Amino acid sequence: MRNKQEHGQGYFAAFREIAKRIETSLQGVAKEALPIRMYVAGGAALHFHTGARVSIDVDAAFSHRIALPENLRVSYEDDDGSARLLYFDHQYNDTLGLMHEDAYEDSVPLALPDINRRILDVRLLAPVDLAISKLGRYSEQDRADILSLAKKRLLTSASLSKRAQEAIGGYVGDIRRLQGNIDDALRMLATRSKPAARIKK
Repeated sequence: MRNKQEHGQGYFAAFREIAKRIETSLQGVAKEALPIRMYVAGGAALHFHTGARVSIDVDAAFSHRIALPENLRVSYEDDDGSARLLYFDHQYNDTLGLMHEDAYEDSVPLALPDINRRILDVRLLAPVDLAISKLGRYSEQDRADILSLAKKRLLTSASLSKRAQEAIGGYVGDIRRLQGNIDDALRMLATRSKPAARIKK
């Protein structure tokens, strides 16, 4: 996983501070319930994987239902000196989008200084599962995020296709819109991978 210098020291420190406050709130939890796993999705996970856009919020789910502390907003200074704010999104819901049933099991650990992983184990959705999580809403920003993962060679059309079809198999109801989003994302990745046509002289 990339280090804090590659991500920007301010953002990295703000994210770590949010995680630290959550970890501190768990100090009294029974040992048999630990560690609590924090699964980071959204723009924060994208940023740690690719160094792309900085998200203003942290989307995350947990391995247990926990009472989160209220003060999960941290101000920091960006690399260009701009004042920024990072906050934990208490409204994030991982049941409304597309998610593979093994997404959390296959998540990857994120090392954070001074965070005791025996209490709070912070993990990122794997790149392919992060891409799949963006197929539900599938906004212009979501499409750009999927492309960012592909440009960093963290995602291929083949891996997305296989994982997405497995994910959609666990859903009930009218899945035509989701299937359409998957098909569109695959076309987008296929178009990106095509070599540029040569200009005949």
